[in-house]
Amino acid sequence: MEQTKNDYNIYDTIRRNIKKYRKEKGLTSAQLAEMVGLSHDFIRQIESEKTRYNFSVETLYKISVALDVSLDKFVE
Repeated sequence: MEQTKNDYNIYDTIRRNIKKYRKEKGLTSAQLAEMVGLSHDFIRQIESEKTRYNFSVETLYKISVALDVSLDKFVE
């Protein structure tokens, strides 16, 4: 299945929001990675607009729980 421009836009929105809420909580990407059981490098890739790494809903859910942010906040 081919990705469209809109697919990238939603991922970019989610990336920016993950970073925003992480910083609001005063967490580093390494701290967030530890909280969700992922590598620091993986979290950095998720937040990076250059990498364009797509992540699973399960990963997004784990991040939302760790940051205490509802999933819908990530797509606003």
